[in-house]
Amino acid sequence: MIDALTRTVVPPKPALWRRWASLPMFSYYNRLASGVLIGNAVFVLLALDLQAIAVQTLSDMVLINLSIAILIRQQYLINGLFWLATRIPRTWPLGVRRSAAKVYHFGGLHSGAALAATGWFAGLVGVQVTQYLQQPDSASAGSLGVSVLLLSVLLFMVVMAQPRIRSRFHNGFERVHRFAGWSALLLFWWQTLSTTSNLLHSLSFWMLVLLTLSILLPWLRLRKVAVEHTRPSTHAVITRLSHTSPFAGSSSAISRSPLLEWHSFANICAPGEAGFRLIISRAGDWTGEFIEDLPRYVWVKGITTAGVANVETLFRSVVYIATGSGIGPVMPHLLAAKVPIQLIWSTRSPRKTYGDELVEEILRAQPHAVIWDTDERGKPDLVQLAYGAVQACGAEAVICIANQALTQRVVQELEARGIPAQGAIWDS
Repeated sequence: MIDALTRTVVPPKPALWRRWASLPMFSYYNRLASGVLIGNAVFVLLALDLQAIAVQTLSDMVLINLSIAILIRQQYLINGLFWLATRIPRTWPLGVRRSAAKVYHFGGLHSGAALAATGWFAGLVGVQVTQYLQQPDSASAGSLGVSVLLLSVLLFMVVMAQPRIRSRFHNGFERVHRFAGWSALLLFWWQTLSTTSNLLHSLSFWMLVLLTLSILLPWLRLRKVAVEHTRPSTHAVITRLSHTSPFAGSSSAISRSPLLEWHSFANICAPGEAGFRLIISRAGDWTGEFIEDLPRYVWVKGITTAGVANVETLFRSVVYIATGSGIGPVMPHLLAAKVPIQLIWSTRSPRKTYGDELVEEILRAQPHAVIWDTDERGKPDLVQLAYGAVQACGAEAVICIANQALTQRVVQELEARGIPAQGAIWDS
């Protein structure tokens, strides 16, 4: 089959006006973020007289947007969104199903709402400073100082979340969002408790209770669990956890230092088998240290959370494109076999890197899998292979699990040619 796929001729892209929806700037993530920002802008325009907007209105808009930004990251809500999206029957039009499959772009709501909340809070602080300068008795200097400090924290989080900064200083981004986020929540609590006379009748109070519980919930499930390892090579380790049996298409976050650093990996679960496995490959300092110094225990928190490949059930058949340890998120779907699948796995020396046992398990589940050894054949054109597999198998969609740049290229090139394609977007 490999030879047939390499002879595939990928047609040229249609005219730009016909494929505008496949352009990165029009991704569902950006559409959701823009929708939130436009909604807030419309509210501003309807207000007409900006100077007449009450401080309470500004405060309410901060709280509404902040609630969206935080709650959309709640693990139970994420699983609920995936469950709801995948209830759509396969008998529905493909256009509807391919749109529902973009549910994993929900992070656009987080980004848009976080930016809007920061903007509204900047306006609130501006009004408070103006009132203080005009009437010094309108607010205490301490309260105003807390507002300025809180705005500084929010702006710092926004700056660290910029894609280039986040990718270059990912550990710094993660720690800033964790500790600055907690600090911001405490400052909001301080403001609410110090300015609200009747808490039980205050919307701000109850919303802060909800947001605090949402943030605390994963940490209330923090636990230290024993792990077992199989290290087939110096590049990868297969780690087994037995504390729970997750669903196919989920991921778990693990850590060796719970307050500092967390890393998410796809759960490899098999039908009727207790526990699950993680494939951890060398991709940075943390994974390198993990492989060299295999721990006896790791920390886990929260619940297993749905990932992009869950949307496979929206389609009658799927082509999976995986590179390297990207086979991890694909394997539970191969084993579950909920839909017909054609696998294309590109990796270097698969048996040497990941072990004979893993490769044989894949071949038992997917006898016609295309396993491309890059050490023997060089790097493939995955767009060509994916397009050829879709044409050969009649698949309705492609799901790509690779590095960020390659995933974006495969998804964009295929969608430009009218093929539904999904792939992680690295938004969290």
